[in-house]
Amino acid sequence: MKSWLRQHRYALSITVRRLLAQPFSSFANLLVIALALSLPLLGTTVLLSAEPVARQVSVTPELTLFMKVDAPANSARDTADRIAREHDAQISGVRVIGRDEALRTLRNTPGWEASLAVLPENPLPDAVVVTLEQGEDLAARADTLAAAWRGWDYVDVVQLDSAWVQRLEALLRFARIGLGLLAVSVALVVLATVFNTVRMQALSQREEIAVARLVGATESFVRRPFLYVGALSCTLASLLAIGIAALALQPLNQALATLARSYGADIALHLPGPGVLVPAIVATALLGAVSARWSVTRNTRF
Repeated sequence: MKSWLRQHRYALSITVRRLLAQPFSSFANLLVIALALSLPLLGTTVLLSAEPVARQVSVTPELTLFMKVDAPANSARDTADRIAREHDAQISGVRVIGRDEALRTLRNTPGWEASLAVLPENPLPDAVVVTLEQGEDLAARADTLAAAWRGWDYVDVVQLDSAWVQRLEALLRFARIGLGLLAVSVALVVLATVFNTVRMQALSQREEIAVARLVGATESFVRRPFLYVGALSCTLASLLAIGIAALALQPLNQALATLARSYGADIALHLPGPGVLVPAIVATALLGAVSARWSVTRNTRF
C-alpha cells in the first residue's frame, strides 16, 4: 500500500512540475477547457434559476365551455357536475359563470359599457370554466377532453387556449436538447485538448520514456503521470470555469434585475450548488483521464 501511494505521489509531483515548466502553454490549455466548460455551466444556471419562477406561473390550460343561448337555465350547472363526476382525476377545478355575471364583468371593462348599453338583451351565454390537473402532456390531454365535450348536449363552443402551453413545452424541450448537444460538444473539446496536450508531452519526452523502459519501468509507471496531467488539468479548468461563470453572472444579473423590475418581479441567476458542481468536476476529471489514457496509449508505442 505504501509503495502504491508513493508511486502516485511521485506521478503527481512529476505532473505538477511538467505543468509549471511550461506556464504559458499550460494556462492556455486550461483557459480553452475552462471557456468551453463555462458555456454549459451558464446554461444550467439559467435553467435551474428559472425553475422557481416557472413554478409560480401556472402552465395548466383552462377550457371554457360556452353553452347554447337557448339552453335551459340549469344546463351549465349540470354540465359542470358531469365534468366533475366523470373527469375528477383529470381536473383540479370547475366553475360556472352565469350569463348575468359575465355581462356585469364585461360592463365593468373600459370601452364595453357604451357598446353593451345599446343591446336590447344579454347576448352572452352561460359558461363552464374547467382547470386541468397539472401533469405531463397538458396540451394533448386538453385537446382530447375538448373534443369529447364538444359533443355534449347544450354545449355550443369549447374554447381551448393551449397554444401557449404547446409553445412553452416546445421551448423547454428545445432548451434541454440544446443544452445536451452543447454538453456533448464541450466534452469533445475537452477530449481533443487533453489528447493533444498529452500527445505533445509524450513526443517531447520520448527519449526519457525510452530510457525509463530500458531500466525496467512498467507501462503503468510510464503512463501514470500523463493520466494525472489529464485529470489535474480538467479539475483546474473546472474550477476556473466556475470562476468565469460567476464573473459573467454579475453583468447578467444587473441587466436581468433592470428587466425584472419593469415587470414587478425579482429574478436573479445563481450558480448550481455543490451537489451539482462537485459531481460535474469529478466527471470532467474522469473525462480528462480517459482522454489522456487514450492519447498516451497511442503515442508511446515506440
